[in-house]
Amino acid sequence: MKLLVPKMYQESIYTIDYDKLKKNNIKCLLFDLDNTCVGYHEKFPTKELEELFNNLNKKGFKVILFTNAPQKRVVPFIKLHVICHSSSKKPFKKNFKKIMKQYKLAKEEICIIGDQLFTDILGGNKVGIHTCLVNPLTNEDFILTKIFRMTEQIVFKLLESKDILKKGEYYE
Repeated sequence: MKLLVPKMYQESIYTIDYDKLKKNNIKCLLFDLDNTCVGYHEKFPTKELEELFNNLNKKGFKVILFTNAPQKRVVPFIKLHVICHSSSKKPFKKNFKKIMKQYKLAKEEICIIGDQLFTDILGGNKVGIHTCLVNPLTNEDFILTKIFRMTEQIVFKLLESKDILKKGEYYE
């Protein structure tokens, strides 16, 4: 169960204290795409997302869209001047390790930010990087994700009963 508990829990990617992450030596931010950065059916980046990524780049972060979605899904997001890593196969470790090796990053220098316990948080915790859970932007999901979400609700209830993680109670 520990592998499903995020180090941070925030309302959205826009409420995260990125300066605090920077002070904690985080150099690379791995962002999930669907329902983390944009809604599942949104085909293009929003102006707000573009501004956020520009600001994060100016702060010196390496920003990577790290998604299980196929390459054709991320093509419109390349214009954000961020690295796009599609078909990441989260929660498996392989592509997390590939990012670490390719960009010469220690696990302590990376944070994954995503909306799912069973892909983003589990994958990040398995490789020992900083993890941040955010609320999904919409209720619309890929069919497999809908199944994970049902299981995720059970996990949330179990973690809440143990006073470990409560939906809507955000922490850094």
